[in-house]
Amino acid sequence: MLLVTGASGELGTLIAGHLAGRDDVLLGTREPGSGGGRRRIDFDEPDTLAEGFTGVDTLLMISAGQGEDDEVITRHEAAISAAEKAGVRHVVYTSLSGDGDHLTYALAHRWTERRLRESALPAWTVLRNGLYAELLAFLAAPGTDGVITAPLGSGRLAAVARADLAEVAVRVALDPARHMSRTYELVGEVPVGGAELAEAASATYAPGTPAGARARIAASGALPFQVPMLVGTYSAIAAGFMDGSGIPAPERGALRELLGRAPRPAAEAYTEAINSAARATS
Repeated sequence: MLLVTGASGELGTLIAGHLAGRDDVLLGTREPGSGGGRRRIDFDEPDTLAEGFTGVDTLLMISAGQGEDDEVITRHEAAISAAEKAGVRHVVYTSLSGDGDHLTYALAHRWTERRLRESALPAWTVLRNGLYAELLAFLAAPGTDGVITAPLGSGRLAAVARADLAEVAVRVALDPARHMSRTYELVGEVPVGGAELAEAASATYAPGTPAGARARIAASGALPFQVPMLVGTYSAIAAGFMDGSGIPAPERGALRELLGRAPRPAAEAYTEAINSAARATS
């Protein structure tokens, strides 16, 4: 039996779509409702997790994310400990790409990877996901004047379409034995920067400053931990740390290898997300 945690999130929803109709799959959410094939899985209620993982052979553990480091680490510790107690055979974890080590939110991912390696679990696999191309539709959306002011400098991001990462997660989780003790770097093949994003969105690129971005984010009502998280992401991209070049060349082909096809162009996924957001607000 395969159980997917966080199945109601954006990545989890795409994964659930691939697995729809299978009787050997459970979807874990905080509010499962009355539908079949769903279990209540809440990393913030650790005492309930061992029961929730009962009968599960493979656990596709989508990162809890969105929190201070200690909160995320506590959630992941609860999930891995419960998996050990419940007799889960294999955990597949969605982590962060290796070139993301300069990001403020990398620590919890690296802690979780280490915890898995040192765990009593028989097997594990780490999927080091590159940043979503769709995230750029939030970080670098054109303004109402058609200008992208995100402080990306001349840097580029080896972004990945979220749908591609969902497909890879499904492929690995359904055949986990082939991927035992493997860590895959899943970054885009063609990194994109402000100029490419502007061309894709028929916009103009005039990068602002991190200080300006910090002020806008703080004024938007973002939570305190989110301000340095987002500004740090801009800075890491602008400084050239997120273009995939820091990942050894042989490992950069993992996304294509696991998909069995060419990855979707990041600029295409970005444009689709921009257009979708525009339709939603019109």
